[in-house]
Amino acid sequence: MKVLGLETSCDETGLAIFDSEQIDSANQGLLGQVLYSQIELHALYGGVVPELASRDHIRKLVPLFNELLDQCGISKDEIDAIAYTKGPGLIGALMTGALFGRSLAYGLDIPAIGIHHMEGHLLAPLMGANPPAFPFVSLLVSGGHTLLIAARGVGQYEILGESIDDAAGECFDKAAKMLSLPYPGGPNIAKLAETGNPNAYTLPRPMLHRGLDFSFSGMKTAVHNLIKDTEGSGSGADSDPKVRADIAASFQHAVVDTLVKKCVKALKQADMSRLVIAGGVSANTHLRETLEAELAKINATVHYAPPALCTDNGAMIAYAGYERLQAGQSDDLAVSCVPRWPMTELPAV
Repeated sequence: MKVLGLETSCDETGLAIFDSEQIDSANQGLLGQVLYSQIELHALYGGVVPELASRDHIRKLVPLFNELLDQCGISKDEIDAIAYTKGPGLIGALMTGALFGRSLAYGLDIPAIGIHHMEGHLLAPLMGANPPAFPFVSLLVSGGHTLLIAARGVGQYEILGESIDDAAGECFDKAAKMLSLPYPGGPNIAKLAETGNPNAYTLPRPMLHRGLDFSFSGMKTAVHNLIKDTEGSGSGADSDPKVRADIAASFQHAVVDTLVKKCVKALKQADMSRLVIAGGVSANTHLRETLEAELAKINATVHYAPPALCTDNGAMIAYAGYERLQAGQSDDLAVSCVPRWPMTELPAV
């Protein structure tokens, strides 16, 4: 089964084709993928502008679709099904992909299914060379979401903890903006932190001893006050590169420390020994290294999505679509998108 995946939930237009007959190949079933990022467009405003994101998806979908077909060496008539991101995300951006996918499926007389964006991230590590087996605890850390989930099968999810205000990715973006670093914040904070001392400044670990929920709004305030009160932290003539690097490293370390300790607690609470981490923030090297070291102490393992599948992409949507289509699930002709969509509402496979 060849499944076309469409991801348009925010500021990246991702398309991919997953071929179930190629699962055992080197590419783990991924026939091809294309990805267009709107980073340069939104960097001018320091964050995503929803209307601009929607319009850019419209401009890019058809050219990227044709590019993908050429890359895979197939015609559109060889596609067996289409999966598109139904939510959560920006409603205008979601609708562009949903309408394109549903219309194309209608024209080709093939099934289509709307996929939960975060389920796509959760299942992406299953496309890796060493896929984890269910059950496992999943840490989903993307721009607007921080979730800890006990996953016992596709669609069998229990929310263990979630962000009650700012997500980790949002906190990275806001801290980067305070340091006058370009958007997106995560990679730029990590780059600046490479030469910094992670123990130079003491920052809070929010809600560390209060269950498994996350709160990063206090972290954001603490970084703001630290930058305001620390000489050399600005980006002007009095800027001190060492001070700025130390602030970035201390901030990154505080976020990572919070995430890792919550993961350890979640594994113990769920009585599981496998952790799956996915989403854009999962590409952070300091987070990966710290997780591996801490989980080794409790005889637990950590699994990641392949690097190209950490950020938003069409491949994860295509694979999640394949899993659900195999179970006989599909959508009717009506196109509906859900900007807010709890994962616990998903049907089991």
